[in-house]
Amino acid sequence: MDISELQEIAEKERSHQKPIRVHCCTSTGCRAANSLSVKKNLEGAVKDVGLSDRVQVVGVGCMGFCGNGPLVEIDPQEKLYERVTPNDAASIIEAINGGIATAPEGDLKHPFFARQMRIVRENSGKIDPESIDEYIAVGGYQPLYKVIHDMTPAEVVDEITRSGLRGRGGAGYPTGLKWATVAKMPPGQKYIVCNGDEGDPGAFMDRSVLESDPHKVLEGMAIAGYAVGASEGYIYVRAEYPLAIERLETAIKQAKKLGILGSQIFYSAFDFKINIRIGAGAFVCGEETALISSIEGGRGNPRPRPPYPAQEGLWGCPTLINNVETFANIAAIVREGGDWYASIGTEKSKGTKVFALTGKIRNNGLIEVPMGITLREIVEEMGGGIPDGEVKAVQTGGPSGGCIPASLLHTPVDYESLSNLGSMMGSGGMVVMDKETSMVEVARFYMEFCRGETCGKCIPCRAGTVQMYHTLTKILKGEANQTDLERLQALCDMVKHTSLCGLGQSAPNPVISTLRYFPEEYTTLIKPDTLNGKVAVSH
Repeated sequence: MDISELQEIAEKERSHQKPIRVHCCTSTGCRAANSLSVKKNLEGAVKDVGLSDRVQVVGVGCMGFCGNGPLVEIDPQEKLYERVTPNDAASIIEAINGGIATAPEGDLKHPFFARQMRIVRENSGKIDPESIDEYIAVGGYQPLYKVIHDMTPAEVVDEITRSGLRGRGGAGYPTGLKWATVAKMPPGQKYIVCNGDEGDPGAFMDRSVLESDPHKVLEGMAIAGYAVGASEGYIYVRAEYPLAIERLETAIKQAKKLGILGSQIFYSAFDFKINIRIGAGAFVCGEETALISSIEGGRGNPRPRPPYPAQEGLWGCPTLINNVETFANIAAIVREGGDWYASIGTEKSKGTKVFALTGKIRNNGLIEVPMGITLREIVEEMGGGIPDGEVKAVQTGGPSGGCIPASLLHTPVDYESLSNLGSMMGSGGMVVMDKETSMVEVARFYMEFCRGETCGKCIPCRAGTVQMYHTLTKILKGEANQTDLERLQALCDMVKHTSLCGLGQSAPNPVISTLRYFPEEYTTLIKPDTLNGKVAVSH
């Protein structure tokens, strides 16, 4: 396939699209609320009123406003309907010609939508994720063609480096630097790995991208393969994401059929194939060395570094590992240029970030915002604040993150600012808590999670998380004394600084942050006759 054939597919698809498109969300969340029946009834209503020549019903991916799903959007009328039931379908189609829909109408000008800047999710909720033609019609795979025919691998790496993109999996390592390291390895077998093992409680960003726009991830991986000299890639997805896996499989088959994946892509010497590996749901497999072990067929245990995967990874070969969201940025960076991407965000945190906004919040769902936006803007303006009450804390970064008090909601959302508060960006989970929330209970919840997910390979994590959990339970029961608090802090320090991998090293963060910002919630649970002074808080 050459560029003219790619453009021909795009033009043909656009010519077949009807003037009015009814987008019905078919993501996992909306399916649970019966969106497939909504879509079926919408299709039936179009036929019943004789609008088949003008109106096209399209099953699309996540539109973002998950708490109000199923969602239906009328394009180009810019009408959004929320909490749609199958019985609402006929009235929605009638409303296209001036009728009145029975489903509640949403406000696309609400800050939840208006404050977003969509790069990763630019196609989500707009195209059929099971149609490669629709992806090509919005410019898909042209960036891949561009790098293969108009750029050297070194120029691609330089473009990604200039963009300032940092890994969206949690640690924020510079993407361009990682790509350059793999590219500099001696010629030979190299691998690209997409980490889709999203295991944080309350996080569903990667699942949404894979379900809504799988070709965007495949294209990012292929561009990375060309840039670093890899001919094979793996997407590691947890088994709990069956729809994401199904749509990835469909997308790979479609791309192979058109010659966009496989041998001699776009009539070039570049070969690249992508395989899917399904994980069993172990949180530790989000750590790159454990993920590699799992892909190889072993138990998902981490190993000491160095050597780093970029030097010696999958089957001992240089391996580039990025997460789903990182790869989903690549095509846009190639298309618009690294300088364009670098102009978004802050000095050290470029671009946008996708967050799953959940918890005690009025508007919950997926948002994509430029780096540097404040927590207050996200929680109070976009999220609508607490339905009945006030914000107490926001937990970012999942089990590896920390709890940030309401007094610090002015904090900009970037890697360094969140780290300075004892939290982290993580993969993008953001849980809002109200005044009724016990922060000690929150700390114990995350410690229970980490205790259950430790691989057990190193003693600090294996035993330390268990002891921290028991100590937190003792405090909540009112059976602890000052010595127990001091022991809890000592355990946090030990596990943080002596564990083998990132799971153990970050596991104490929710405990440390709640001790730091909410010490009174611990001291009030201590036996009065044994309390001697205030908690010695670790900063």
